[in-house]
Amino acid sequence: MPELPEVEVTRRGVAPHLEGRLVEQVLLRREGLRWPFPPALPALLAGRRVLHIGRRGKYLLVHFDHGTLIIHLGMSGHLRVLDPATALKKHDHFDLIVAGDGGAQALRMNDPRRFGAVLWHGNDDGELASHVLLRGLGVEPLEDQFTGDTLYSASRGRSTSVKQFLLGGDIVVGVGNIYACESLFRAGINPKTAAGRISSGRYDKLAQAIRAILAEAIIQGGSTLKDFIAVNGQSGYFQQTYFVYDREGVPCRNCGTPIRRIVQGQRSTFYCVHCQK
Repeated sequence: MPELPEVEVTRRGVAPHLEGRLVEQVLLRREGLRWPFPPALPALLAGRRVLHIGRRGKYLLVHFDHGTLIIHLGMSGHLRVLDPATALKKHDHFDLIVAGDGGAQALRMNDPRRFGAVLWHGNDDGELASHVLLRGLGVEPLEDQFTGDTLYSASRGRSTSVKQFLLGGDIVVGVGNIYACESLFRAGINPKTAAGRISSGRYDKLAQAIRAILAEAIIQGGSTLKDFIAVNGQSGYFQQTYFVYDREGVPCRNCGTPIRRIVQGQRSTFYCVHCQK
């Protein structure tokens, strides 16, 4: 599943092609993905101008003056900006076609597994933050309000493992499996440790590691996940710098101890028993 860095890479890729542009047409090629497409979406958006492309966690937000288009890439979705006349591929389900200086351009969504979403939240529906998919999300890890104290304060009394604590999304948003494993390694924290047992100082190190890891992944175009493709058709290469993720049995880059894999919450966790205490 594309994680925060992959969605941010996508946001930065599509923004120059969409912001300030008038929507010419919306094409829906099926009834929906994980949830039904809003049937009135073509009429809602035709002739409207895209104001800004934002992101909240793993959700891409296309802002208009009368509401916001909410896009989630699901397990396998990706977005491309291309000529609307480009031949369709299997699983091309949605086009947002905008006017361009050199002709129209299409934001096209391809989603083989159909776990993604294209939804609408109108201004009449209340604050965007109140949307059912957004209202329970935690703080953004790349914003200033995310600190070690954010994690420390929320973790008091929590017996769940620190890895699961990070993945919950209600405290800090967008730290998915790959980047949780890498951040815990950089901070030297064993992923099995109970969240409530970690000190304030160690959470400071973890918050710094999360911010750094995510920033580095964005610069490197994200990770080459099984299904993720960036807007320009290229894959990220952050996976070339993994220290623990998907390296079971391979010597730790720091100490040489073989990397271990365990399963937590039905997801693989990779860590070094020597470097992570």
